[in-house]
Amino acid sequence: MDEAGNRNGGGTAVSLARGRARLREFSRSLPMSLLKAREAVMGHFRPGLHHFGITEQQWRVLRALTSVESIEVMALAKATFLLAPSLSRILKDLEERGLIHRRTPENDMRRGLISISRQGRELIDKAGSHSEAIYAEITRRYGTEKLTRLQEMLRELEQVLAEPIDLGDLPLRPQEPSSSLRRLSKATGEE
Repeated sequence: MDEAGNRNGGGTAVSLARGRARLREFSRSLPMSLLKAREAVMGHFRPGLHHFGITEQQWRVLRALTSVESIEVMALAKATFLLAPSLSRILKDLEERGLIHRRTPENDMRRGLISISRQGRELIDKAGSHSEAIYAEITRRYGTEKLTRLQEMLRELEQVLAEPIDLGDLPLRPQEPSSSLRRLSKATGEE
């Protein structure tokens, strides 16, 4: 129980104790739960990707490219949740291996368009068989209905969190403390 006499409910409620927010248990934080679930899933896919000589990020890029004829680099970064510098290195490697094509439209030399090559599609076909076998086993273990609902819930969560959360008076960027926090830090010697 916290100082107000409330149960912490497994770490789901934030309460104030002595002027500080009491955080939920680390193991019950949403980001950690999502990371643990991701690792549980990816732990089954990684060996196959390594067998075919590609990384998770390269697979993500190639998979995204199978759904479009061509795509601009920044749109590809957004679609694959990769930072531009990382994507740049990945594209360089995939191009050197002949798995993608890069071209610049004549009407706009600033734009770079990326597409998957025939060799890239062949790799996707080979690795895809392995991937689908893993999906089938995950579905068997977890259940079709539960897996479908989980994916629906994750899409709903993504949509609900698409807009910024209003934190009221709390700073939006913890790395940029408010002037009062900077003064407090200087007063206590914590910088």
